[in-house]
Amino acid sequence: MALALGIDVGGTKILAAAVDDAGEVVVEERVESPKDGGSLFDAIGDAVALVVARLGGRAAEVHGAGAGLPGLIDLEGVLHDAPNLPAAANSAAGAELRRRVEAVLGRRMRVVVENDATAAAAGELAFGAARSVANAVVVTLGTGIGGGLVGNGRLLRGERGFAGEIGHMVVELDGPRCACGGQGCWEQFASGTGLARLGREAALGGASPLLAEALAARGEVRGEDVVDAARRGDGAALDVVAAFARYLAIGLSNLAEIFDPGRLILGGGLVRAADVLFATVPERFAEHRRGAGEAKVDIVVAELGERAGVAGAAALALGLVT
Repeated sequence: MALALGIDVGGTKILAAAVDDAGEVVVEERVESPKDGGSLFDAIGDAVALVVARLGGRAAEVHGAGAGLPGLIDLEGVLHDAPNLPAAANSAAGAELRRRVEAVLGRRMRVVVENDATAAAAGELAFGAARSVANAVVVTLGTGIGGGLVGNGRLLRGERGFAGEIGHMVVELDGPRCACGGQGCWEQFASGTGLARLGREAALGGASPLLAEALAARGEVRGEDVVDAARRGDGAALDVVAAFARYLAIGLSNLAEIFDPGRLILGGGLVRAADVLFATVPERFAEHRRGAGEAKVDIVVAELGERAGVAGAAALALGLVT
């Protein structure tokens, strides 16, 4: 059975895994994402080395490697912009990855790099929730918001490879400044960063003792603080969750208008709190739909969870998805 290395690079962690051609994760390792761009690819190399060491003799079965990175990656493998990993911008990601993977394995092999959400879409297309539909949008909700587009059973990459930057569509003209340099971007409201920002505003406004306590203890409010407070019945936290769900639904309705997908697939780290954060999203989504056909767009949680990125990167390396 063929194996490939899949690497999912996020703003806070790097997940590397050996994945077989049925989508099963054989071995996985995690390391922290460094803050400076020069050491990012060294950290990826370290994660790959940990996976290969655990594979032992099965390392000979590895036929390729793929990585999903947050930001604008062109068709030549250059990372042009990475709002949530700014020090890695303007790097030759494909060449850097190839050098480190081949150094660990001691041989040449197929190495591919993609936007992280496109890699997640590849995983859902090969092994998960996008297998049974021809057209889908995979929305990854984590530190930011990423998007992977599936059209007629294939990944849509755009003219330069930059398609799917859905987190940076504007939903509030006078909204907060985004890491991308824009203002009022969707991910400022419906990502982990957006949830934390809304929670901080509630804490500073004095409406939530629980969120104020979190702010005093750490100097910040995290998304998980909002979720925990909402589960404990904190009224202000529940209001924050309601605002989050409203903004998430608005963005999803925009995607439904533009792409006419059969399915909207929600993935990323926030899926772990789907019971709290997504409970009212279908209802809010329906409020923005028009016509019986559009109202039938499925909204589902990604089947592969946080491993969609590594599975998709491996599927790309093995040529299972194009």
